Amino acid sequence: MKPERIIFASGAVALVADRYGDSTDPPVVFLHGGGQTRHSWGRAATVVAEAGWCAITIDLRGHGESTWDPTGAYGLDDYAGDLVAVFDQLECEPVVVGASLGGLAAIRAMGGLRPGSGRGLVLVDIVPAMERAGTERIGDFLRAHVQTGFGSLEEAAEAVAAYAPRAERSIDPAGLRKNLRERDGRWYWHWDPAFLMSDSDRDPAEIFDPAMLTDCVRRIAVPKLLVRGRMSDVVSEEGARRFLAEVPEVGYVDVADAAHMVAGDKNDVFRNAVIEFLAGLS
Repeated sequence: MKPERIIFASGAVALVADRYGDSTDPPVVFLHGGGQTRHSWGRAATVVAEAGWCAITIDLRGHGESTWDPTGAYGLDDYAGDLVAVFDQLECEPVVVGASLGGLAAIRAMGGLRPGSGRGLVLVDIVPAMERAGTERIGDFLRAHVQTGFGSLEEAAEAVAAYAPRAERSIDPAGLRKNLRERDGRWYWHWDPAFLMSDSDRDPAEIFDPAMLTDCVRRIAVPKLLVRGRMSDVVSEEGARRFLAEVPEVGYVDVADAAHMVAGDKNDVFRNAVIEFLAGLS
């Protein structure tokens, strides 16, 4: 299924998105994690559209084809504000599927900036109380090549494989083209390095405030689902169970043989979980 490229406006920022399926069908908005792009959701978005929903995958600000903010405005409320702007431009309330940073933005938007918005929420391997070791490992990986880039797509694929080694899976260098851009003979990640500013330069309460984020989740009255990768170092089993005890109305799917990038590791299981959740909203 070939998507239609569309653009949402959020102040001076242009958010580039792909729309799959009939625009008159109820919308499902997909928000990727930090350092990724909307292309992370292609297979899942296609299946969701085939099930009778309008799937919309969005490049977060500073990522992919969306605008790089000239002032370096990449706080959680900036991402959440973008989602609120998307809500305003849709004709009906969407279901939101958010992974990692995209999930945190959805929590903040739907439970903080715009309580009562949305039709449903799927959190993909993200909870208010994240494991610091896991988030720091992601940050270290993203920063490692932000200035130097890679000499080839093959070199980038080797770096990704080393970060997330899986004996049963190889990284296709061609598949990284949509996440990298060639400049002066080298390949660089397709996002604004400014979004990686250190926590010391940004109010840590924006992201690492479990109490605030949990309170936001409690304010989200629509159906909610947590899809966790069982091998994740960002959402531990203990962290997931604690979150579910604090907000017991949240559904839960624990995906075996998947780490933090659940949709990439076990896309079929992830898709099935989302489709089942959506079916319950019909």
